[in-house]
Parts: sequence; C-alpha cells; structure tokens
Amino acid sequence: MITPAEAEQVILSRLRPLPAEDCPLLQTHGRVLRAPIIAERAFPPFDRVTMDGFAVRSAAVATGRRRFRIQGLQAAGMVPLALESDDACVEIATGAVQPAGADAIVPYEQTQRDGDAMVLPDSVTVMAGQNLHARGSDAAAGTVLVPVGARLTGREIAVAASCGCGTLSVSQRPSVAVVATGDELVEVEAAVVAPHQVRKSNDYALRAALLGTAATACVERFHLRDLKHELERPLRGILAEFDLVLLTGGISKGRFDYIPDVLTHLGVENLIRGVAQRPGKPFWFGMSSRQTPVFALPGNPVSTYTCLHRYVLAALAHMAGAEPARPDYVALAQPTSFKAPLAWLLPVVVTVSPEGRRTAQPAPFNTSGDFAGLVGTDGFVELPPGPREFPAGTVARFWAWH
Repeated sequence: MITPAEAEQVILSRLRPLPAEDCPLLQTHGRVLRAPIIAERAFPPFDRVTMDGFAVRSAAVATGRRRFRIQGLQAAGMVPLALESDDACVEIATGAVQPAGADAIVPYEQTQRDGDAMVLPDSVTVMAGQNLHARGSDAAAGTVLVPVGARLTGREIAVAASCGCGTLSVSQRPSVAVVATGDELVEVEAAVVAPHQVRKSNDYALRAALLGTAATACVERFHLRDLKHELERPLRGILAEFDLVLLTGGISKGRFDYIPDVLTHLGVENLIRGVAQRPGKPFWFGMSSRQTPVFALPGNPVSTYTCLHRYVLAALAHMAGAEPARPDYVALAQPTSFKAPLAWLLPVVVTVSPEGRRTAQPAPFNTSGDFAGLVGTDGFVELPPGPREFPAGTVARFWAWH
C-alpha cells in the first residue's frame, strides 16, 4: 500500500491543466494567473514626493540659506512646477511629482512659516534625495511584476490595475460533482429520521470547503443509492459533464460497496486503491476515458473531509497551474503515540504563544464518524507510521481546514 506522499505524486502526475480564459479584473480574486503581469512603465513612473512639505534645492541649503520664498503650491496629479531660483521653494503634497530643479523635500514639521516664506531652523539638515521615491526604483518598464501561477489577491490585483490591465488571463474554474452514496442517507430537511437513517452531511461539507477556496466555478451535489443497477447510468452522465468527480462512500470491501466496480465498468482507470493512512485508508483515485479525475473517498465523515484537504484541493490547484503551496509545519504541544503502521492524519488545535511560538495541540477524534470532533480544530498534521511515540516538540507538516 502506498504512502500519502506517493499517492499525491501519482495524482498530480496524471492531471491536465485547465484551459485559460480572459477575465475582467474585478472578477479575478482567487483565480490563478496564466499570463504574467508586466510593468508597462517604470515603477514609480516619476520622482515621487513621499512627505507633505516643501521642495527645495539641497545645494542652496548647503550654502547657508535658511529662508525660502514659497513660489506656489503643487498637489498630487498636477503638472510639476519648476523652481525659479535658489531662494525659492514649492509647497508640495505627498504623491506629487518632484518639481524641476528641486532635489529634496523638507516635511512641514521641520519648518516654520513666515507669511509667504518658509524658514528652516538651524537644527534641520537637508540631504539630496530625501523624502523622494526615485523613478524606476521599484521596477523598470518591462519587469514581470506578478508571475504565471500566482493566485490573485488584493495585492496582485492592485498591481494589475496600476499596469492598466482591465482583463487578465486566468485558469478556468472547474465544475465539480460531489456524489454522496448510501441508502441510509436522508435530506437535511427531512422532518422524520428513522433510527436506521442519518442526514446527509458529507456532501455539504465538501461543497462548502471547495467553494471556500475560490477554485471552482460550481459544485453540484448528487445522491445515489447503494444499488449497482442504479449507479451506472447517472455516473456515466456525471463523468461526461464535470471537470472533476468526487464521490463519498461505497468504496470499502463490503458487499454493498459497488463504486470501484462501477467506475471500472465505465472506463475509469484505477490508479490508487488504498493509502497507508488513518483516517481514509480505502481512498480511491482514477482517470476517466476523457481524462476527468475521479476521487472516491471513504464515507466516514472525518475520512472524507481529511482526504479532501490532503489530496483533492491540491489537485485542483495543480490543474489551475497554481504555484505549489509552501509546506506549513507546526510542533506538537504535547506528547502523543500511535500504534498502527499507517501515517496518522491527526486533527490539531494551533496556538501561538505571546513569544511567537506556534504549537499544535493534538485533538484525536473518537472514530472516523466523529464529524463533531473536528469542530474547534484548525486542521491536521501528518505523522509517520507507528508504532511509535511522538514527544512534545515533534515537527510535522500541517494542513489547515477550509
């Protein structure tokens, strides 16, 4: 049986990139960039004033001049003035263009005003270039400011706007089918739930987590019964329609676990059947004949939710061409032990001390059906196979819930 890392590698190696599309800038938040954002001109495009005050010639101050005639006022967005002489200054606002002939800005708080003149106290020194943001000092024209693969947030969108990019090339967002299987499942709104039934929850949890990543265009939910003759036809249509198919339940070794056989009959190539992990050992992955990724997750809620975060979200990001996420790590806050020869995907509560130390408090679930046990946790760590003891301070990779 393969390890979680090996399973992840198998999955990512078989995924195809999603097509690119042009998207209006206002709708690009959370999308993955497919063409770089390039500086159309120097950044900043002019010598920019960074303090409210007065623009002067530093050489004039160096000769001992302390009084300057205020020849005018220049706000941000105005055509720049030019200093008329050594004894002149320009009252100026933050964001304005440096006046021609001036090379320093003296802030208001370091000056005194005497009618239409500005006076520098003897204690004030003036250096060339002070309080000025030099043209091109951030980036030259033609520089790649945001690379392909970046997930767009407000920061990248601000850069795009400053470059005049009204539209951006981004990855299309895939459509995802979430298929819950099981005769025991009833709708959330059911007024009466028989003792042998449970309300559906996995499909709600998966849909919420998927939409929370801004990675999908739509997530549609389906419910299929554990009847082999009723599974094939709807699954055939789902495989033909959606960009990624996510099933939950019906994949273990029970007599009513028909999903693997039905998927194989429908032409889905099985690439993973079982991963050496807890929870989620029966995890199943394959590719349809039209190269649609198919994930079949164990039906127990904790297993389903954990496998989604360990494998499916990374697969969607990879399909979108996103730069791989930097691994996150935490240290265990207390010792714990695990006896099974499996990787342990252990829910944790992350805390940060006043000194900045980030630690993870283990929060083991009761069983893999204990969905309520995940409430209050922040994610899970992946610990190597047991049997072994994990002392406090053990560093492990961390995945946050979405």
